[in-house]
Amino acid sequence: MKLMLWVYAVCGLIVVAEGLNKLERCRGWLQWPRSARARAVELLKMLAWGLLTIGGAGAVATLLLPLRAPDLQDVFVIGGFAVLIVRTRVKEG
Repeated sequence: MKLMLWVYAVCGLIVVAEGLNKLERCRGWLQWPRSARARAVELLKMLAWGLLTIGGAGAVATLLLPLRAPDLQDVFVIGGFAVLIVRTRVKEG
């Protein structure tokens, strides 16, 4: 159980780091002239990365706060996102 908590928190940290990186670069919706569709796509991307960042922060917070322990589904979801992020970084580099 303790190992699953640490895996959950480390995966959450990866998601937080990537989420903050993506949010920092999502400024395209402010640039004009852009179509309403392009701005909507950028806003949806920001919303998705913002929600993932909050979820990752919750995973990291489980180490520090007396929150409920993650179950296997929680670990698989946050772990899946972490693996996708690491795969993308490996593919780019």
